[in-house]
Amino acid sequence: MGSDPNSSGPKSLVIAPQWIGDAVMTEPLMRRLHARGERLTVGALPWVAPVYRAMPQVAEVIEFPFQHGGVQFKARRRLASELDGRFDIAYICPNSLKSALLPFMASIPKRVGYLGEARIGLLTHRLKNPPKDKRPPMVAFYSALSGEADVAQDRPRLQIAESEVAVGLAELGLQRGAYRVFAPGAEYGPAKRWPAAHFSALGQQLDLPVVLLGSAKEFALCEEIAAPVNAREPGKCLNLAGKTSLALALIAISAAKNIVSNDSGLMHVAAAFGVPQVAIFGSSSPLHTPPLSDRARIFWLKSEPTYQPPLDCAPCFLRECPLPPEQGHMRCLNDVLPAAVLAKLI
Repeated sequence: MGSDPNSSGPKSLVIAPQWIGDAVMTEPLMRRLHARGERLTVGALPWVAPVYRAMPQVAEVIEFPFQHGGVQFKARRRLASELDGRFDIAYICPNSLKSALLPFMASIPKRVGYLGEARIGLLTHRLKNPPKDKRPPMVAFYSALSGEADVAQDRPRLQIAESEVAVGLAELGLQRGAYRVFAPGAEYGPAKRWPAAHFSALGQQLDLPVVLLGSAKEFALCEEIAAPVNAREPGKCLNLAGKTSLALALIAISAAKNIVSNDSGLMHVAAAFGVPQVAIFGSSSPLHTPPLSDRARIFWLKSEPTYQPPLDCAPCFLRECPLPPEQGHMRCLNDVLPAAVLAKLI
């Protein structure tokens, strides 16, 4: 899938964000650019590149050979020399200095991005960067790079060819709609993670097998969830954390009966595929980064009128809960009971 490689419109390079959720939020921007005839190439880090392969508007994905941290100037200069002369426009989604270096060094004539990190000389078309407390929802934030006035909260949409889904499910040993997915991780920190014991208790109440998805760093967390379930019903939980590529994880999510997740990148992936989901929020806020889908159900105790005492500390947006046990440590997530999530899931 992809836009017409022979398009006579402008050839555009989009520098992708480095997080899965943010990558999903750029899809409406891709749709806007493609609709006006631009041929889209996305430059992305390897761990988010599969998200862009699930966007039909994208003609080509270039996986950047960069790592987290550091400017890696030589590597950027080397890639820039390979890209020199290929593109008419660059859209730079991240706000960092290093993300704007490659389009500048590749001599792309028009370079669009938000002001930030002293990169004013690297951009030819600069958008004012609103302060974080006044920043619009992320879809609108990225879509504004198109220069179009109406950048309302479009809903991201991902799509994988049915033939690819069939091959991926066969590789995973899964059947469409015959399993549920848990995504219990959250890269930001533990204050966004529903307790493993709650995930495990929920898994024991479900009528279908459960597939656990996450990174290699989340394997132990997923095993903690799976072990009690499998002790009662051997093989009911399949822990794929760190054992499968993101491309296969996207296929597993797209074909699931439903998914339970924290506020995470995989939550946004599920919403973009239109998969029924329950998204559990703790330290963060669904008012800022909700799953944009009619089939999403949100659990946030802050907005539950019957929950007492009220969660005056939420949203704190902290990585770890600062409260001691006697003052309600992690109660924004601990008090979300499995039975209540089950009621929203079915």
